Amino acid sequence: MAGLDRQKEFSGTMAVRAAHRIDIDALTRYMSEHVGGFAGPLTVKQFRGGQSNPTYLLTTPERRYVLRRKPPGKLLKSAHAVEREYRVLSALANTGVPVPRAYALCEDESVIGTRFFIMEHVEGRIIWEPRLPGFSTDERTAVYESMNETIARLHSVDYEAAGLADFGKPGNYFARQISRWSKQYRASETAPNAAMDRLMAWLPAQIPAADDTTIVHGDFRLDNMILDATEPRVIAVLDWELSTLGHPLSDFSYHCLLYRLPPDLFNGLQGADLAVLGIPSESANIAAYCRRTGRTRIDDWDYYMAFNLFRLAAICQGIMGRVVAGTASSRFAREMGAKAAPLAEAGWAVVERMG
Repeated sequence: MAGLDRQKEFSGTMAVRAAHRIDIDALTRYMSEHVGGFAGPLTVKQFRGGQSNPTYLLTTPERRYVLRRKPPGKLLKSAHAVEREYRVLSALANTGVPVPRAYALCEDESVIGTRFFIMEHVEGRIIWEPRLPGFSTDERTAVYESMNETIARLHSVDYEAAGLADFGKPGNYFARQISRWSKQYRASETAPNAAMDRLMAWLPAQIPAADDTTIVHGDFRLDNMILDATEPRVIAVLDWELSTLGHPLSDFSYHCLLYRLPPDLFNGLQGADLAVLGIPSESANIAAYCRRTGRTRIDDWDYYMAFNLFRLAAICQGIMGRVVAGTASSRFAREMGAKAAPLAEAGWAVVERMG
């Protein structure tokens, strides 16, 4: 999306797309029965941002809510898991990890056509540009420090005490993820991709021995967070669709992937003068995370980077699959889906540099 003003294009709301329309009367009846304090009338807009689960702003005379739903149409197995999003938001409510309050989960598809959940609307800023234009140097430093602190806090949550002991399978995370995303990639494959084929063969044979387990977000990046309206700090983490029990270094290295990506591939920071911007370097970000989580160092960092490029390529291919099927939720979905091949090539380039 070279030249795209992501902040302008992805921020705010719009009229609901034809493919994602919902029965407002049915939704009003549901919320009257299941959301405490709800009182209509209800108006509905669709958020511009996001590639996966359609997300809506619900407005009443007194309050605002957010609705997340599965997209309509045939879906890949285990994808668009709004039920899991609702569960993890509920579990994290009192852990110190900043999340919106979850109000209700509807598994009755007859209400609006797919499963959905309703959560709190958190007032603040969603920033789509990792260079944080318009922020001062000190504010950029503070935002990146806040993100680092937030992911370290998430990885420090006792998942059993939070009621999430069965939220995933502890151990063998990389083997299971490589298998999952390889299958999802094949299910949505639209063109040959030699780099992806090589990664799917190489990654399972080279998995690091360390096998920690924590709650992982799965898509921990700046535009999946809400910043305070005036202060440079994270007040809510959004989009928990990919969350599970998994390896914390997979999650943290994904968060750091933007250091390895150019702006035109996935809005990365590669080539940016981080010192001038006030953004911590990759090594400084790693050191801060280690300090906050009690680690002395992180081994196998390049493996984690190659894995995350593979995973991101598989996610983008899934988006392209939805484009072909006509169920993609963003008008930029085709451009996002087209990134699967260069992301896989970047992942294989990391492997080749490892020697």
